[in-house]
Amino acid sequence: MKKVMLIVNPSSGGEKAKEYEALAKEKLVSLFDTVDVKHTKKGGDAKQFAKEAAQNKYDSVIVMGGDGTVNEGVSGLAEQADRPTFGFFPLGTVNDLARALAIPLDPQEAIENFSLEKQKPLDIGKINNDYFMNVVAVGTIPEAINNVDSEDKTKLGKFAYFVSGMKELLNTESHHFRLEIDGEVEEIKSSTILVGLTNSIGGFEQILPDARVDDGVLHLVYLKDRSLLDTLKAVPDLLKGVQDSNENIGYRSFKQLNLSLVDDTETLTTNIDGDEGDALPLAITILPSHLTVYSGT
Repeated sequence: MKKVMLIVNPSSGGEKAKEYEALAKEKLVSLFDTVDVKHTKKGGDAKQFAKEAAQNKYDSVIVMGGDGTVNEGVSGLAEQADRPTFGFFPLGTVNDLARALAIPLDPQEAIENFSLEKQKPLDIGKINNDYFMNVVAVGTIPEAINNVDSEDKTKLGKFAYFVSGMKELLNTESHHFRLEIDGEVEEIKSSTILVGLTNSIGGFEQILPDARVDDGVLHLVYLKDRSLLDTLKAVPDLLKGVQDSNENIGYRSFKQLNLSLVDDTETLTTNIDGDEGDALPLAITILPSHLTVYSGT
């Protein structure tokens, strides 16, 4: 008897959320013996539902929602000994993991395209005591992204983040960071640090063109900027894609990073998969092929 739990965030997907839920349930009923539907009411619900599904030996967990809901689903499974196969139907603004897995961004198409045969291993990241599947962002621009309101997200989609970040360039402030990367220590000055798992960051699919969902490494990118002029030079290099370091951008792949501020009286928060996360210091590591995920191809 194959069992699946469908976890739905009713606030994602706008007026069509109920229609998408009905389509998803119809699709899953054709593939599983038992389909249990859970609705989130508050932050943390999706994580708890996914955890319960793992503990109750469900074969699969499917999430419907945006990147934050998908993150919760991943987080709920991450620490379980027996982890169900994970899947999701994207209803959010950016949907980075869907892009990386070639899952259609149109919810109806994603549901129709869903197949039990399309599976692959998925790396996830651990940051302090939490988990991520797309990106950890630190610095001036990520702080601006944390302040994007939900109305702007709805109107502008991924460009809400871009516009907010560009506005914040006028207030660019570099920070003095200490990095311990796979046992090697270095210090850098930068306004923005990104740690990515996949090729897609903030809906821009070319930023880390070599990153794969199962390559077993994390990807560190930072702007080499100490002034607004430096930042304006670096951002175009970031947006056209980073495969190596140059005079404007720093890059390396790694498995473990401890990130802190040299000035421990300073405070910087993070943005994790589109939502505000922990303040520094951070311990970030890769959990290779930690989940099996339903993909688009």
